Amino acid sequence: MPRKKVIQKEVKKSFAKLISLIGWITGVLVALAVGFSMADGTLSVPWIQPIVPLAGWIVVVLTIVGAIMAIVDALR
Repeated sequence: MPRKKVIQKEVKKSFAKLISLIGWITGVLVALAVGFSMADGTLSVPWIQPIVPLAGWIVVVLTIVGAIMAIVDALR
């Protein structure tokens, strides 16, 4: 393969990783925002309002645990 094609492939791969990282960070931030809003009572869900704060804290904890697991996996 010519060197130019190899470099283009590497650039595409790096760009794909960057887009994936941006999407992952966005997902974590959105999950934390929704979880904290549910836990504080700012965000309500009809018909299940009594358990929304608990569900919010579950979302927050699982998001943090998932983010830590993903970082550890990426570092291995």
